[in-house]
Amino acid sequence: MGQEEIERGNWTGQLDFILSCIGYAVGLGNVWRFPYLCYRNGGGAFLIPYAIMLVIAGIPLFFLELSFGQFASEGPVTVWKVSPFFMGIGWAMCLISAMVSIYYNVIIMYAIYYMFVSFVSIDTVLPWQSCNNTWNTDDCRLKPYPKLSEMDEGNKTASLLTLNFHDCLNNTVGDVNSFYGTNFANYSGFNSTILQSNFTEACKRKFRTASEEFWTRQVLQLQDAPEGLDDIGDVSIRNLICLLFAWVFIFFCLMKGVKSSGKVVYFTATFPYVVLIILLIRGVTLDGYYDGILFYIIPKWEEISKPKVWGDAATQIFYSLGVAFGGLLTMASYNKFKNNTLRDSLIVSLINCCTSVFAGFAIFSLLGHMAYITNRKVEDVADSGPGLAFVAYPEGIAKLADPWPPIVAFLFFFMIFTLGLDSQFAMMETVISGFADVFPRVLRRHKTLFTFAACMIGFVLGIPQVCKGGIYVLTLMDWYSGSYNLMIVSLCELVAICYVYGVNNFRKDIEMMLGGFPKVFWVYWFVTWCFITPVAIIFIVIMSGITYAPAYYSKYEGKYIFPSFAEGLGWLMVVSPLALILGGMIVQSIRYGGILNALKPQEDWGPALDEDRVGRYSPRHAAEFGKDGPGPQGATNMGYVSEKGKPYVVESEKNGYDQRL
Repeated sequence: MGQEEIERGNWTGQLDFILSCIGYAVGLGNVWRFPYLCYRNGGGAFLIPYAIMLVIAGIPLFFLELSFGQFASEGPVTVWKVSPFFMGIGWAMCLISAMVSIYYNVIIMYAIYYMFVSFVSIDTVLPWQSCNNTWNTDDCRLKPYPKLSEMDEGNKTASLLTLNFHDCLNNTVGDVNSFYGTNFANYSGFNSTILQSNFTEACKRKFRTASEEFWTRQVLQLQDAPEGLDDIGDVSIRNLICLLFAWVFIFFCLMKGVKSSGKVVYFTATFPYVVLIILLIRGVTLDGYYDGILFYIIPKWEEISKPKVWGDAATQIFYSLGVAFGGLLTMASYNKFKNNTLRDSLIVSLINCCTSVFAGFAIFSLLGHMAYITNRKVEDVADSGPGLAFVAYPEGIAKLADPWPPIVAFLFFFMIFTLGLDSQFAMMETVISGFADVFPRVLRRHKTLFTFAACMIGFVLGIPQVCKGGIYVLTLMDWYSGSYNLMIVSLCELVAICYVYGVNNFRKDIEMMLGGFPKVFWVYWFVTWCFITPVAIIFIVIMSGITYAPAYYSKYEGKYIFPSFAEGLGWLMVVSPLALILGGMIVQSIRYGGILNALKPQEDWGPALDEDRVGRYSPRHAAEFGKDGPGPQGATNMGYVSEKGKPYVVESEKNGYDQRL
């Protein structure tokens, strides 16, 4: 093994890599985002565009990035020796991963806090099972919303009076009194129909569940930050300590590189499936589960014709598999050269999507039970984002029979914790490897110290998100940091590999690792890489632009629309990675004496280890043809021709390794 590869490290086993990829792809989005998109876009009908987008965009991009990173054994920055002109793509990937890591670990911090609270409540009750806590208001409600249609006249009238604001009632009933001549104090004399017809929407009290008040008033403490981003309030010391714990935990898992994180994923990648199975079994034994399952699987076929449904399906595939973040390139770069990336791509992609579908059954069985308890529709008890994980699920868990709520809550938030860790490992390793590969003599020698510094920088940058109005900062980063820029980065990646380096050259590189394939095998990959996938990405960008709306945060009082300066900061997060791509093109063109020279592969492009540098990458090949010969050893790897103007074919390389594009 060469010195470079010893310094860089490898997975200690093949299963380390597969589980790391599964853990990276199967994240928090599988638990809350996929089910939300599914019921918002026609239930079971959403699975059709979802499956199609997996085939035409998800799997091709996944296979491309795994093969690209494994072939060169380089991180997201230095892998662009294949075409230095596009090195900015690697820095863009690192920046996107860094931005997402900052707020992603805050979500992990919330899971840690809920996990601690659940653990200390095992012998008692969960704090969101009661409305008698110091943070609760008069609007906190535990009992199911009354079914008025099943009540007699007296109980119905009494319930109407308790479900509306009294000040508003006095005015309304006063108007009724002037007409009917009845005393309000004796409300039993009122007809419920009269009351219902006179009560306006303004009269109705907006009740909140105990879990919602625990989330907004105890965890976030939004009542102390009423001004939004204009004044995010003081730092929550409790949340700050949990955030520090999260970053220290990440550091200890990454301090030895993939040799340490590769072992952690044996647990973190498999444990969520145990919890999901437990939640599904428990969910289908609760009253009302059937309505939730039906809502999840019954398709609304008319939704398929809407472009927004296809855009959401493509976006979910894109984000869920984690392409363009640099994580797949980074993890694959630690593989052995002959590892079967095709097999791994298919396994991980299918497991990821099947997990989303399976999680939907577990989730909607609980949501069906919540709808039954609160006398609401299933669509009214579900939400997207953190509101689903930290409000809806805790509310459903709180409705379980004793002594299950604290135990199930601890397991559930431990699952959220492990789901987040795997993705966080990959994103932070992308950032660390990106810099370490560019400055190997300094950073690889002090890998532990550099990892600690990176984690502490992430901790400091996350402090604004643990202020009492920090959820606004988190929402802003979640809305913009990984959006249009991810898609454009992926499009640039396809252009660089398939059109500049040459899709045929890339095919030969893959065959060096995996062996030869029949020509018909490559039809699917060529068509998707060169045409269908780029078109799908452009479609996503266009649909995202058409359906664009300014960022907002939904809360009890209504939507908080972010001010213009915040939207400007959001778009700065969008364009910053793209600016790195453009800046890299300019800098590399100057460094290499022109655009054409910067587009050519560098002399050291190819497999990292000497024993893997065979065929047109072999030292004999370079000695035979010299620096300017027709191979990667001579920086002329892009279909260069011989002096007679014909494609150069080496006798020993006629079997699939010539230089034709």
